[in-house]
Amino acid sequence: MGSITHALLDLHGPVIYGVVAALVFAEAALFFGFVFPGETAIVVAGVLASQHRVSLPVLLGIIVLSAIVGDSVGYEIGRRYGDRLLGMRALHKHRPKVDKAHGLLRRRGAYAVFIGRFTALLRALMPALCGSAKMPYGRFLVFNALGGITWGVGFTLGGFVVGTAFEQVAQWAGRVLAIAVAVVAVVAFVVWSVRRRRRENAVEQEEPASADEPKPVPDLGP
Repeated sequence: MGSITHALLDLHGPVIYGVVAALVFAEAALFFGFVFPGETAIVVAGVLASQHRVSLPVLLGIIVLSAIVGDSVGYEIGRRYGDRLLGMRALHKHRPKVDKAHGLLRRRGAYAVFIGRFTALLRALMPALCGSAKMPYGRFLVFNALGGITWGVGFTLGGFVVGTAFEQVAQWAGRVLAIAVAVVAVVAFVVWSVRRRRRENAVEQEEPASADEPKPVPDLGP
């Protein structure tokens, strides 16, 4: 994750749009969220926008569109290949997370699409699970769009604010203090991410191991 973040910070010009769009799209469409959370990419992109390397409005539009389209592709993959997809050996070690996503989908229905947007692995899994469950695409799209807009705009603006604050501190108190502030902000974000992952792992350990066969999901069609 650190190497990808460092590579993003070194980007310049229109290539930033392409790389960020690809990472956000691939998170659910290609299940890349198991490797690299998309929220990290868009926070870094927000910082780059604060440095005027890219246009913030254009960046926001690209991120939101990539999130919505990527989840729609994940939905279609789940609709066509749901049973085989959930039975893949690569998902066996993530079975507690898959079961958790199933449970959330059963309890909340379409609302789970919005809720799942804010947890990395649920964000990668939920579209495919909704497709596998035959949730009507129109209903999925509404909550997918609401989640994509809230998530994309929120995290991007968070990165933009951090980057802007860095520049303001640099002008007011010098580069040394600005770097110190940036380090504190980055450490705080990393600690928050690590603690969230630990909480998720703790929940998984408390849940009993489930059978290898994927659990059926009720038909959510009309």
